[in-house]
Formats: sequence, C-alpha cells, structure tokens
Amino acid sequence: MSVQSAAADVDVDLRQLFASLARNWLRILLFVLVVTGLAFAFASFATKHYKAQTQVEIAPRESVYTRPAGSNNDGDKPILDEQGVATQVQIISSNEILKQVAQKLGLARLREFDETINMSALSRVLILLGLKNDPMDVPADERVLKKMREKLNVFGVEKTRIIAIEFSSEDPKLAAAIPDAIAAAYIAGQGAAKSESNTAAADFLAPEIADLSKQVRDAEAKVAAYRAQSDLLMGGNNATLATQQLAELSTELSRVRANRAAAEGTADNVRKALQNGGSLDSLPEVLSSDLIQRLRERQAELRATIADLSTTMLDNHPRVRAAKSQLADLDAQIRSEAQKIMKGLVMQADAAKARESQLVSDVNQLKAASAQAGEQQVDLDALQRDAAAKRQQLELYLTNYREAASRQDRNYAPVDARVASPASVPSEPYFPKVGPIVGAAAAASLLLAAIFTLLRELFSGRAMRPAPGARFAPIDEVAMPATARQQPDALEPSALLEPAVASTFADRGPETQWPEAVTEPEMVMQPRPVAEPEPAAKVEPVAEAESVAEAEPVVEAQRPRSVLGEIDIEKAAERLIASGAARAIFVSPEGDEAAASAILVAREVSDAGLRVLLLDLTASGAASRPMLDSGLFPGITDLLASQAQFSDVIHADLYSDCHVIPVGTADPVRAMRAADRLPIIMQSLTTAYDLVVVECGPADAQGISRLGGEATEVFLSMLEPDDEVTRAAVKLIESGYPDLTLVTPLGHEPPGTPGRRSAA
Repeated sequence: MSVQSAAADVDVDLRQLFASLARNWLRILLFVLVVTGLAFAFASFATKHYKAQTQVEIAPRESVYTRPAGSNNDGDKPILDEQGVATQVQIISSNEILKQVAQKLGLARLREFDETINMSALSRVLILLGLKNDPMDVPADERVLKKMREKLNVFGVEKTRIIAIEFSSEDPKLAAAIPDAIAAAYIAGQGAAKSESNTAAADFLAPEIADLSKQVRDAEAKVAAYRAQSDLLMGGNNATLATQQLAELSTELSRVRANRAAAEGTADNVRKALQNGGSLDSLPEVLSSDLIQRLRERQAELRATIADLSTTMLDNHPRVRAAKSQLADLDAQIRSEAQKIMKGLVMQADAAKARESQLVSDVNQLKAASAQAGEQQVDLDALQRDAAAKRQQLELYLTNYREAASRQDRNYAPVDARVASPASVPSEPYFPKVGPIVGAAAAASLLLAAIFTLLRELFSGRAMRPAPGARFAPIDEVAMPATARQQPDALEPSALLEPAVASTFADRGPETQWPEAVTEPEMVMQPRPVAEPEPAAKVEPVAEAESVAEAEPVVEAQRPRSVLGEIDIEKAAERLIASGAARAIFVSPEGDEAAASAILVAREVSDAGLRVLLLDLTASGAASRPMLDSGLFPGITDLLASQAQFSDVIHADLYSDCHVIPVGTADPVRAMRAADRLPIIMQSLTTAYDLVVVECGPADAQGISRLGGEATEVFLSMLEPDDEVTRAAVKLIESGYPDLTLVTPLGHEPPGTPGRRSAA
C-alpha cells in the first residue's frame, strides 16, 4: 500500500461557512436574549450574600522588659515559616473555636445555619419520599459547623505574617461579627494555652527544685569528706601539696646537678694544668684566690729586682742568686696553693654529688605520692563536677520557677498574635454581581450559538467544496488511427506509445504558462511556451509523429530501436525494486501535475522497506511542497551555493518514510555557478540511499545528462498521451535513452479510498 498526500477530496468553504452566521442572525440573537434574560432574572432575585474579612498578625508580643532572663530574641520568636502559618490557619478554623463562636453568637437559632428551622413543605416531602437526607439525623452542632465551614475561608496572605479570616453571610452585620469573634476566640485560646503552660511549668519546677536542693547538699558533702579522707591538701596554683613539693625538689635537683658538674670540670682543669706544668693564670679559680694574687705580685717584684741587679751584677752574685732562689720558692708556693684549690673543688663536687643522690631519693618518693594523689584527685574532680552540675541546674530551675510563678501570680501571658485589621460591615453584596453575570451569560450564549451554527453548517455539507486538483476529469478513450510504415527498418514515432491510448481531459480549459524547470546543464530556468487548447477529437499525436519521421528520414534511420509502453505507479516501483536501480530520473513534460508520479513512486518504494530520497529539481518545488507542506525549507540550491550542508537540506516526508531535498531558498543564479557539483552530490546520495528519485520537470536529455550514472532508470511522467508527450519521448530516445519508460499517476489510489487523491 502506497502512502498518499494529505490533500483531501473536498475543502471547507470558509466564506460559505461564516456566511451561515449572517443567515441565522435572528436565531442567534433570540437565543442570546433569552439566556441573558434568564441570567438577569437569576441575578436579580437570588439571595444576596455579604462577605467581610478580619486580618490577624502573627508576631511576638513579649516586651524587652518582661522577657525571661537568659532568653534571646531569636529563641522567643514563634515559627513564622510556611508550615507555621499553615498550622495557625488550621487552629483558627478548628472545631473548638467555631463551636465557641457559634455558642457566643447563637448561630444555632438562625435558619441560615440550621436548615431544620422553618423547613419548607417541599423539603419535608422530599425527605418523606427518601429523595433527600433528613437533617434531623445529624446533631445540631454538626449542622451549624458544616454551614460555618461552607461560608468560612481562612488563609495566609502570601509573603506576609498575616492570616485572613473571611466569612460570608446573608446578614452583613453577622458577616462582620463572625470573623471578629473567631479572631478573638483564637487570641483568647492562645493566651489560655500560655497561662496553662506557665502553670504546668511552675507545678513541675517546685518538686524538682526540692529534690535538686537535697542532691546538691549530698554531692557537696561527698566532696568534702573525700578530700579530708584522701589528705588532698591544696597548695598554690590550685595543686596538691605532693605535686607542689615534687616540683620544688625537681628544681633543686637540677641546680645541684649543675653545681656538681661545674666543680668537677674546674677541678679537672686545675689538675691538668698542674700535671702538664702549664700556666695557672688562665684558670679563673686560681686567679680569684687572694693568696695566689699576692704571691704573683711578689714574683713580679723579685723579677724586677733580679732585672735591676743583672744590669750591675753577674748571675753568680750572691744577691742575684738569693733573689732567684726566692723566686723559685714563690713558684712552689703558687703550685701548692693551686693544689689546695683543686682539692677544695674536688671536695665541693663530692658534696654536690651526695646532695644529688639525696634529692633523687626524695624525688622518687614524691613521685609515688604525687601519682597516688593524682588518682585521688580524679575521683575528687568527678564528685566536684557532679556537685557543680546539680548546683547549676538548681540555679536554673530556681530562676525559671521565679519567672513562671511571677507570671502566674500577675496573670501575665503575652500572646504572639493580634488583630491587625478588624472586619467592617460590608455595604455591597459580593454575590450576585448583576453586571458580570449578565455579561458573561451574553458572551457565553453568543459563543455557543455561533459554534452550534458553524458546526451544523459544516456537518450538513453546505460549507464543503471540491478541493482544487482533488480529482482528475474523466478521460475519453479515442482509438488510435492505423499508421503505415514507409521505412520498415526505421523506428516509427507511433511505436513509442503502443499499446497506449490517446486521451484528453474532458472540458479542459486553456492551459496557463508552465513554471520554469531545469533544461540546461547549468540548470538555468526557462519558461515553457503556452500551449493552445485543442479539441479532444482532433488530438492525433501519432500522425504528427509520422510527419516528423517523414520530414527527417536521416535522423529516423539513426534512432535506436525501442518499444515504449505505459505502466502505473505500482509497476514502476516493482520495476525499480526488481532491477536494483540506484537512480530514477523523472521527466514531466506536462508540468507540475505530472510530478505526482515521482512522489508516488518514491513513497511506494519507501513503503517496500528501501531507503529512498527524492531530489526536487523543478523550478516551482512541485515535487517537494506536497511532501513538506511548505516551500521555505533549505534545499539543493542552498547546498550548491555552500549555504548549507547535507544534514540541513535533507528532510523527512510528512506522510511516509521517504526523505526529500527541496529546491531550497538560495539565489538560483549563484547556485547554478556550482552546477558542476551535481554529479558529486548524486554520487554521495547514491552511496547513502538505496534509491535516489530525481524529479526534473519538463527537462530535455541534455538537462538530465549530469544526473545519470550506473543503474539509472529514466521515466517519462504522463497524464494524457498527447503530442507534447510524444515529442518529449522521441527526443529523449533520440538523445540516447532508448529504455525510456512511460508512467502515469492516473488510477493510483489507496485501497478503501473512493476516488483518486492527488499527490501534489
């Protein structure tokens, strides 16, 4: 089954369709007037309802002077997010508050809220017949609450902390009194809830404070007893005595060790100087001795004396020898004194060492005592923390209890809500609004009447007209005249149409000028000459072909021999599939209507499961417009002008799986400059698709020469076998296409569809 175009056999005549509104204006006007009158009567006699609104602000009302001690601003604020406001809305519309308001205002005595009061006879009859539920089966409170909920609307104002309470009633005063009463009941309920919370807090804190006081006394007593038992006396810096003594002994031990090391070092230096006979003047301990200093002074005096005597006496002089002897004695005394100093330093080092040993022993003892004191201190700290925590909790409870008791005694419970805008008595009813109701009824009735009139006109068929080109006129069959062959070896033009029949459209009018098509290799668009109509009975294409053959005997003798027959769309598709053709070139000498053959064949082959692309090379886009419903898509001219790529110019057929490349929107003159790229484009398309169908319009053999290649089939699309088709076929055969096939779209229609639908 081939996929056809979306063109219908009939179209809607919009002029005739909308003219029906003018023909039925009186009926429409009467309907509008009746509906408008009924709406006006309903709006005039309907019970009037009034609506009032009270606004409640949700905000903290606690004063900075009465705020509980230790609380901050953030912790004292109520929840004001979306969920918090929604919670307050539910509280305001709760049954408890509504019952309080109903009892306070006596709503159960009003017929507006209790339909059992002054019940009409009709209602009683309906109840007896079982057609209406008996309201007496429902408790009175529930009946009143149900009516109140129907008239009540509580909502939070968007992006604010305000809750609006709306109520509608037949009585304007009652419409304002009820939302005010609901707001007052809500605020009173919030205050009672806070007072109850303060009372509950005070009742809870009193016994807790008594228990905590006893626990604090016990905990502090445990701390004192444990401290005395463990002998954990505290010294300076909040440390135990053992720890403090250990620190002091450690300091003393470090100092003693330093002194011992210094004494041992100095003694070693003096010993080395004495043993090596070195100078003792470099040792600080020797220089610091007064006796050695006096001996050194005496040495200096003797050396000065010896020097003076040496100037006048010889070395063997008794006085010189006596002075040198004294000098030697002084050196011996100095060394003896240095040895004494060394022995003193050694004794000092030994004493420091002994002191160090004693201190080490004391430190070790204090370490053990300090470790034990540390373990006991841990237990003591735990007892102290427990006592401190209980005392802190006791102080907090005492503070809270005093605040709760003071608020309870003074009956102070600030509510986090206030009436921001009380309701005012409405002066005008919100329902019914006579003007809007009547206007809406008039507009709706006018619209409904117009739609009903249009639909009735459309379904009656009076607004339908035949679609242009939806059906071809019936074809009269005319027997072909017999022809004589003057040259048996030459191919006669009459043989091109055997066994085709000559036919013409019935009542065919003068043809208009055909659109331009590709005729030259450079694809320059040339207009077709206007053909004059001829009577159907006088159409003799075979005779004209004979005359052409007689006028050109040389050309006739050189033509390749071919037998040409006419096939339909299905056979053309079967031929392409069976032959495995890669290209199918369609020439339509009769113009755009004949281009339907290329469309139908492409769709037929696509329905068989092959990948098919249709390339539209007509000037008017006759082959691509029915497949895309528009001629504004980029196509082959855009591709030739390098303004688009393959992916931009290949589009899907709206009614089949076939693809199509339209004519395009680029400048044809610029596109024709790149006409040499057509063979390359055709080769690329042939590689990507199983079959490429090219519609060339009324082109000649030279115009389609660039499009051919291996496995190419050439078709001549024909609507009626007239002389124009005959001449085009002869020219194509003479130009090297002897296997030309005539194909016609006539008679091709989907199964089950009456008549033939145009593909174009």
